[in-house]
Amino acid sequence: MTQHFTEVPDLIADIGGTNARFALATPDGRIQSERVLSGADYPDLIQAAAAYLGGISGPHPRRAAVAVATPVTGDWIQFTNSHWSFSRKAAEQALGLEQLLILNDFTALALALPLLGPDERRSVGGGTAVAEAPIGLIGPGTGLGVSGLVWSGSHWIPLQTEGGHVTFSPSNEREWAIGQILRRQFGHVSPERFLSGPGLVNLYTALAELEGWPAEGLVPAEITERALAENCRHCAEVVGMFCGMLGTAAGNLALTLGARGGVYIGGGIVPRLGEFFDRSTFRARFEAKGRFNAYLAAIPTWVITADHPALRGAAAALD
Repeated sequence: MTQHFTEVPDLIADIGGTNARFALATPDGRIQSERVLSGADYPDLIQAAAAYLGGISGPHPRRAAVAVATPVTGDWIQFTNSHWSFSRKAAEQALGLEQLLILNDFTALALALPLLGPDERRSVGGGTAVAEAPIGLIGPGTGLGVSGLVWSGSHWIPLQTEGGHVTFSPSNEREWAIGQILRRQFGHVSPERFLSGPGLVNLYTALAELEGWPAEGLVPAEITERALAENCRHCAEVVGMFCGMLGTAAGNLALTLGARGGVYIGGGIVPRLGEFFDRSTFRARFEAKGRFNAYLAAIPTWVITADHPALRGAAAALD
């Protein structure tokens, strides 16, 4: 393992489509001085990171690892679900860093999976993980993140993918019908158009149009709150469909990767659903793959319950 060349903590960050979470990673592996900034309050990474660093004491970090909710294909970073964009090289210089590592947010989250304790994940369904077999990762938040881990023979290699933007696969006539409604609006319909915060709103309004009931101007949190409180039949139905669609997407990922090491569910939405998710059709839809039902029934699925694990993954990426 590469050693930290000083005792100066590293700057780490997890930047999503809504919030920017910053922290420091000490040489002994501790995460400290966490702070969440609203992405809407800053024009880009440079300004947000400068604001965070201006509020902490101690030596200025020399290295940083930043997980971003967008593809990382070169120096220029343009967020998918945010107005933020920046040059990695320019940010490195502006922040006075000797090294700035940019990686996809779900790549960082994948790196954190081997670091999770038994109390930082919740099992949904049966199955037993096969040691050193590929591991899948999918998670709805502001967008839909997809990643995984593949064993090299000595360490885990994280995958950088944009699997949330493949073509949506309906599993029944009703899902096909709401997919057609969104196709009129967006052209291409990906799983992210349903399996995300904005996707909950898309699903709610499309279902209202399909079935002829009046849609209110609800935001994602209101839809999930009403579903969990069981005081809105339509919201409960929307969140139930969301869970089932996620089960299909997770099962597709498990088959694609051969993820017999298990599939993890991350992101900000599912952990808040608690028992509603456990009772949903998620696991049944995960396994519903015809001749491969038994194959998928043997694969465990877990909801990540750890606080901000992507920060741990970002810190691990520096080493």
